[in-house]
Amino acid sequence: MKNIALNDVIAAISTPVGSGGIGIVRISGEGAVETADKIFVSADGKKLSEKESHTITYGHIKDAKTGEIIDEVLVMLMLAPRTYTAEDTVEINCHGGMLVTNKVLETALNNGARMAEPGEFTKRAFLNGRIDLSQAEAVMDLIDSKTELSRKTALTQLEGSIKEKVHGLRDELLDMIASIEAAIDYPEHDIEEETYSQMNIKITALKEKINELLKSADTGKIIREGVEAVILGKPNVGKSSLLNRMLMEERAIVTDIPGTTRDTVEEYMNLGGIPVKIIDTAGIRDTGDKVEKIGVEKSKKCAENADIIFMMLDASRPLDEEDMEILDFIEDKKAIIIVNKTDIDKKIDFDTLCNYTEKENIIYTSVKEDKGIDELTERFKEIFFGGEIQTNDNVIISNVRHKNMLYKAIEALDRALVTIETRMPEDFISMDLQEALSALGEITGDSVDDEIIDRIFTRFCLGK
Repeated sequence: MKNIALNDVIAAISTPVGSGGIGIVRISGEGAVETADKIFVSADGKKLSEKESHTITYGHIKDAKTGEIIDEVLVMLMLAPRTYTAEDTVEINCHGGMLVTNKVLETALNNGARMAEPGEFTKRAFLNGRIDLSQAEAVMDLIDSKTELSRKTALTQLEGSIKEKVHGLRDELLDMIASIEAAIDYPEHDIEEETYSQMNIKITALKEKINELLKSADTGKIIREGVEAVILGKPNVGKSSLLNRMLMEERAIVTDIPGTTRDTVEEYMNLGGIPVKIIDTAGIRDTGDKVEKIGVEKSKKCAENADIIFMMLDASRPLDEEDMEILDFIEDKKAIIIVNKTDIDKKIDFDTLCNYTEKENIIYTSVKEDKGIDELTERFKEIFFGGEIQTNDNVIISNVRHKNMLYKAIEALDRALVTIETRMPEDFISMDLQEALSALGEITGDSVDDEIIDRIFTRFCLGK
């Protein structure tokens, strides 16, 4: 997106591709209204340029050359600066469907607009100062959110929670830098030792504030990206039944025949507010079946890479050698042991299980009778969040880029503390603080280069 003009007119379809009740073609930029006036004929005969901002007008989109009617539409007029991009914006609400919507877009492109790049509307909102970079990134997080928690986190960021925090930290750094520069400019006052002492206290306090923000990073990553959970166990312990119960649909085939599941079955679900990619695997056992053997190896590989393992055991059978091998496999991993089929007489050795994990990580269930699933969900949440998490009043760092920049700021502050401790010249402290200031500025876009900006916005969808 480098070197694109910000004073030209851009257009794109802002609704998903495919059939639907309504399709929206968005036009933005200096001259957007003039472009729309070339192709839109209102029912009252007035041009959009004659109408007030933030009004909706009924009419038709027509081919400017032939006069052919393309579609019956409602057109929303929004004049700068009270728009998404902070530019003049026109949104054409036409009938949904690929053919109609694309024809309306084509007509706009033939009359002065150019096709918008991915994320260019949001990029213009950022470059025009309506939002900062962290808010721009929150737009895509909001679109991609898979659970209520991820939606709330993205919305809080979009409303400026991270922006406010980072600006507060930057203000403190700017005050420190100004204080140092004053001490350098007026050396006759001989306040060097006082400056070192004050800077040490202020920098240490600032580090603590950044570390507080970083404490939420692991939680934020889980809320944003979710976790990968693998259901592991021998054949016929109830793995596929558990998957179906969690998804509330018959996704996996369930039979009494061992080895029915020969490949992984993957689905996405909301488990206690966390986006989860849950994988049902082939039952792990020694087998001479070549296809099943491949499935067993794939199961083990999935488990190696998983964020958490749900290991299932059959409560009606004593632990055998294959069970023990799986228990050895998960011993140093994040796992919950699910003892299923508790509706039958229990023959499993509970004390042996306690040798492999904490008592709290052993959940007794009967998938058949729908028992123990709520306990499994609660334990899952406890492992990742320590219980419930509130997003309304907390700033949560969910973006890896933001996390990296906060660590970069801390490293610069650590160097500043070493500079103070070794009593190096004050301008060296200023240089370290400037680096911390720059790192924090990369979060909000105050000190970020064009290449990073381009990389962020190219991940956006068209029309946003």
